[in-house]
Amino acid sequence: MQDNKAKLIGLVVIALLAIGGTGAVVVLNKQDSGQSSEATTTEQQTPATETDSATSNSSTTATTDTYKDGEYSADGTYRTPGGNETISVDITLKDNTVTAVSVEGNGTGDSAEYQAMFKQGIASQVVGKKIDELNVSRVSGSSLTSTGFNNALDTIKQQAQA
Repeated sequence: MQDNKAKLIGLVVIALLAIGGTGAVVVLNKQDSGQSSEATTTEQQTPATETDSATSNSSTTATTDTYKDGEYSADGTYRTPGGNETISVDITLKDNTVTAVSVEGNGTGDSAEYQAMFKQGIASQVVGKKIDELNVSRVSGSSLTSTGFNNALDTIKQQAQA
């Protein structure tokens, strides 16, 4: 009987792994009496693999938001191992498309270096793209600065609503 339960649990675990993909973690709990055991599966989100080159992700949801043409500015904050950092983002919009971008940071040490790398690579990732398609994840090796940029971008979208 015990052997049949173990086989059944094994089959359930295999089925759950097949359904859940690679992001499943299986935890087997066995009681001291040896009479029952249970399988619990927990799915974990697997982070996207980041490369060291500049990347931006397009949003999968199409929106019909219309934004006013013009120049917009906002600050975005993000957390680093050294504490909170802020970057200032300036974006120019025309026909819902980013036509210009600039970023300024106030970081020191490593943060200043990553902000500088981000600043050098961001234009190639966002200029010429629809503002609703932007979700920057990593630029020129800088991944944390992207959070501040995306936060500022959300504020700019609110400012530019037609």
